Amino acid sequence: MWIQKEIQIKQKSRGFHIITDEILNKLIEIKDIEVGLMNVFIKHTSASLTINENADPTVRQDFESYFNKAVPENEPYYKHTLEGSDDLPAHLKASILGSSLNIPITNGRLNIGIWQGIYLCEHRNMGGSRNLLITLSGQKSEN
Repeated sequence: MWIQKEIQIKQKSRGFHIITDEILNKLIEIKDIEVGLMNVFIKHTSASLTINENADPTVRQDFESYFNKAVPENEPYYKHTLEGSDDLPAHLKASILGSSLNIPITNGRLNIGIWQGIYLCEHRNMGGSRNLLITLSGQKSEN
């Protein structure tokens, strides 16, 4: 079984946001998959996806602090600056973190750890809504 749909994630402020429930609320089809995979692909070059801690919000704050130090804004050697001082750093951060995730599905649920969640990593000050292309593949349950 294959299902593919594009969903829109509401605009988020700059930072790291858990969007697991926002994705699952738009994918009722997942409940029919006994064993499979979910691929999540973000269709933007200045935001990214990752999986990490879903309980303590300070982890997400520390992610933002780390990436802002690792990839600073306003560097004099940046050439891609027409869209603002956060634009090129956003592209670099998105390339470091990545644009897609593959997550196992078992018995109609994502098979991730109890403390794991899907992050939308918004690297722009005004990034806007974000489009995700979700592809589900797997064996349909017999229920």
